[in-house]
Amino acid sequence: MPAVIRSLGADPAQVLAAADFDIGLLDDPNKQITFSERSRLIARCAELTNCAHFGLLVGQQGGLHALGLVGLLVEHAPDLETGLRSLVRYFHHHLRGAALDLVVYGGLAEFSYTIYQPGTVGTDQIGDGAIAGAVNIMRKLCGADWVPNEVLLAHRRPADVEPYRQFFRAPILFNAERNAITFPASLLTQQLAEREPIIRRLLKEKIDALEAQFHHDFPEQVRRILRSALLTDKTSLEEIADLLSMTPRTLDRRLEAYGLSFQDLVDEGRYEIARQALLDTDMNIVHVAALLDYAGASSFVRAFRRWCGLTPMQWRKQHQATERRLDALKAASGATRKGDKA
Repeated sequence: MPAVIRSLGADPAQVLAAADFDIGLLDDPNKQITFSERSRLIARCAELTNCAHFGLLVGQQGGLHALGLVGLLVEHAPDLETGLRSLVRYFHHHLRGAALDLVVYGGLAEFSYTIYQPGTVGTDQIGDGAIAGAVNIMRKLCGADWVPNEVLLAHRRPADVEPYRQFFRAPILFNAERNAITFPASLLTQQLAEREPIIRRLLKEKIDALEAQFHHDFPEQVRRILRSALLTDKTSLEEIADLLSMTPRTLDRRLEAYGLSFQDLVDEGRYEIARQALLDTDMNIVHVAALLDYAGASSFVRAFRRWCGLTPMQWRKQHQATERRLDALKAASGATRKGDKA
């Protein structure tokens, strides 16, 4: 991130200090920065540098090398599918608050990134960075010339799309339902050049030992699984319990120990998806309702009002007005700086 800030003509120390962030935390790939801290940092840096595609630039610096033990596990997998599924399975050891998924339909594979941390800011910036990082991972595993069939980004089309075109070198769909890349499913069987079975086994043993610690945060596990499931209409108590290898009764009982119910987490997940869609995209209310599998827009509106006290349109207008005020302040600040330099 400091290199990105420097490339934009700003002083990393000053920008990160203004964002109230300790620069030393960026030096260790195995040192976890919370998802909330990371999202606030990237959103704030985008504002301070006045760069609308800041997240994209940060993601271009990422890849397997930034994922610590999990990145090494992927690199030493026997084939691409095993590597990507390992990344999906263990991604939470690198960052908790978002989930990866790999699905195959027809002849296409889709590798996606979804945010489940409630109240996340800068979701457009975070999504751009994640997909840029995913493309770097694919280019590391499949060759530097690799390009996706299509890039899906869950935010509005920016005024300047050239930085996206230059990096992805592929068709880009903005206002998408999720952040993802697609590619031929046949590629999943490709063997990886760096594979070393013994090294992979040792890495997996180490990560599995860490996994035992993660089990203490059971609601986090459920949120992570639910976030992807909510976009595939597989969100019944029975289906989620099956994914967690337990009975529905056990799932209910374990959540009750945290003062939560399964429906609490379903509603929380739906609200987060709706919030991101309303804030970052131009989807109409009917589209968002369908995305969340509501029978109609009226059912979605009632649920949304129950969650936050506003209708979806009221919420969108309120937050768009806030965004416009912030944009005006940034523009005024930029004009002042130019005047000072003159």
